[in-house]
Amino acid sequence: MKEAPYSIEHFEEEESFQIKEILEKYLRYWPWFILATIITIGLGVTYMRYAPITYSSTAKIKIIDESQEVDIASSALSLLGGGSKINLENEIEILKSYRILSQVVRELNLDVTHYVVGNVKTTQIWAPPFQITKRIVADSLQAPKPYLIKLDEQGITITDSKEKTYTPVLNASEQEVDSLPFSIRMVGGTDPSFYKGITYKVVLSPLKSTVLQLAKDLQVQATNKDSEILSLSLEGVSMERNEAILNTLIEKFNQDGILDRQLVSQRTLNFIDERFLYLGQELDSIEGGKESFKRSNSLSYIEADAGMSLQRKSETEEEVIKLENQISISEILKETVINQSDYGLLPANIGIENASLNNLVVGYNEMALEREKLLPTVGTNHPTLQNLNAQLERAKVNIIKSVNIYGTQLKNSLRQLKLEESRAGSVFSRLPEKEKMLRSIERQQSIKENLFLLLLQKREEAAISYAVTAPTVKVVDYGLTNDIPVSPKKTMVYALSLLAGMFLPFAVLYIRFALDTKIRDRNDIEKVTTDIPVVGELPFFKEVKKKLQANDRSIMAESFRILSTNVDYLLPEKNKGEAQVIMVTSSVKGEGKTLLSYNLAVAHASLNKKVLLIGADLRNPQLHNFYNISGNHKGLSDYLYDPGMNWKDCVVASGADNPSLQICFGGSISPNTPKLFSSSAFEKFITAAKKEFDYIVVDTAPTMLVTDTLLISKFADATVFVTRSGLTDKRLLEFSKNLHKTKKLKNMAYVVNGVGNGKAKGYNYGYGYGYGSEQ
Repeated sequence: MKEAPYSIEHFEEEESFQIKEILEKYLRYWPWFILATIITIGLGVTYMRYAPITYSSTAKIKIIDESQEVDIASSALSLLGGGSKINLENEIEILKSYRILSQVVRELNLDVTHYVVGNVKTTQIWAPPFQITKRIVADSLQAPKPYLIKLDEQGITITDSKEKTYTPVLNASEQEVDSLPFSIRMVGGTDPSFYKGITYKVVLSPLKSTVLQLAKDLQVQATNKDSEILSLSLEGVSMERNEAILNTLIEKFNQDGILDRQLVSQRTLNFIDERFLYLGQELDSIEGGKESFKRSNSLSYIEADAGMSLQRKSETEEEVIKLENQISISEILKETVINQSDYGLLPANIGIENASLNNLVVGYNEMALEREKLLPTVGTNHPTLQNLNAQLERAKVNIIKSVNIYGTQLKNSLRQLKLEESRAGSVFSRLPEKEKMLRSIERQQSIKENLFLLLLQKREEAAISYAVTAPTVKVVDYGLTNDIPVSPKKTMVYALSLLAGMFLPFAVLYIRFALDTKIRDRNDIEKVTTDIPVVGELPFFKEVKKKLQANDRSIMAESFRILSTNVDYLLPEKNKGEAQVIMVTSSVKGEGKTLLSYNLAVAHASLNKKVLLIGADLRNPQLHNFYNISGNHKGLSDYLYDPGMNWKDCVVASGADNPSLQICFGGSISPNTPKLFSSSAFEKFITAAKKEFDYIVVDTAPTMLVTDTLLISKFADATVFVTRSGLTDKRLLEFSKNLHKTKKLKNMAYVVNGVGNGKAKGYNYGYGYGYGSEQ
């Protein structure tokens, strides 16, 4: 099987290489990371030193359900699923209500805040050596008012926000000073001289804003969804203040619930007392009327006779109704039997109180059921079926006769009962009408007496409830503060400081790299193009004008020797005795092409190769600067003006240090360089020089600025396109790529000059290994 060109291991190695490259890219700036880490940790230490320390205090209460009754019935209801009727959300809203919290603020004077002023840090305190009492209406303040207070043996000095000073006397119990919205007095047993040198800050805040801030800071929540316990928590710099607020809040909330219950009991007592007055008067009036009525009508106790007559009358009426019901039911049964034509079932046990008649109906129904079972299996003329039909007919006749006889008996009994009912009614009607009025009077009297007793009982219950009102909450835990502060947390602060120290340089570098449009190394070029090779990277050297020597063993010399070797691989094979032309160009000025051209020529000359270096940048010649000669020295432009002269007159030896290298300077600056390069003189010059040298290195003009290089690029065997790290913009690569694509530059390859800019030590290590330090 043919192996895939790129295996998983290949991609993993490539990814690993990219990660390593990114790490090295950032680790070059490791001093930044160390410095930033030291600074951020220092800031963290400073923050821990001066940040206010915040503690969390917690209290727990259980809401008591007053609607629950501790008895068997309520326990059974609870077992069946009837739980507590407490709505914890309502209780939480009451706890955080403005009305309750304002009572806490007034009780603890939370609208007056005390601080100790330090050189850097101002710390809130709960128990200062003095006591402040506000002398203004709570809602009159519109904004907080700060005051500075100093104590010493001489007295108290108070300074307001306008730098106005007040000095109340210490020996008075409570000092009131004009223009101050408060009075001040020392706490009993306090020696002011003990607090000498300490500056206190007192802030008077509006009551409303203080209450609203407390409601925002206070956290109330149920411990779990099935619990009746609420957890109250508060964070602040003073443990004592937190616990005092929570305990006072619980007390005020409990008192509020107790007051609500007592208010209900008090209203009940007031209502019952008012009703007692009316009921007493009404009872007196009814009892007096009853006494007068009996005396005037000579009435005695006849309730027993009237009761028996009434009882007999009621019993007779019930019997009459019962007989009438039996007559109606028997008639219904009779009509049902008569109207039935298909031997269906008759209604059984419909309420007829005659056993024989009920037995006849049951017997009929049994035969009817037997007939229904037989009918599907035999014909209508079957003897058995005919026999059953005859029996059912006889049974129907018997039932009708029995119903007639039973109805006659019932009607006779009904006549007798109606006579008895009439006699009982006549006896009852003979009772005096006035006795009815007496009954009415006694009924009113009984109603009023029962109501009076009921109200009396309720009054006692309300009085007991008012006297011994049960609390609305059970305190599970009073305010309790954890000694470990919630803020600042040392571990978190130092961890965040360390992360910030690592992240900030990374972020700065990331932004810098993201916004960097300059070429830094060969990777930047290879990401843009894969068609054009990069034949070398030249490290950054401070002495950029340094000329290489023939036997130079410096890092710079070795880097150019490596470059010359790589360039040789670009050159095509040519006939022996004919020089290879290497053209050096760039995009813009300042990318180091002249220095690279010179040192590339020196590198080839150090291999005992005859090399000619031509300065073809006629508009801005720089090659003469390496030899400290005049820019008007005879050179290429002079030959192009006068092709008839001997081209060797324009060529000079480099010197004794490089005997194999000869130089052709640019010559005098020409006003029309494109015209010179368009003539056949340059081709004639190159053709003649090829026969005398092994290599010809041509330093040309930048391709983006002028067209000079493109006019002579056809004579090159290889083109070295110079870019400079930190100078060449990545966007310029598109221009050079287009020159290569359109074949305007032959056999082109990139060189990255000035890589590392003194920071990438890895580059220098690669070139200098085994050759000693730079000379």
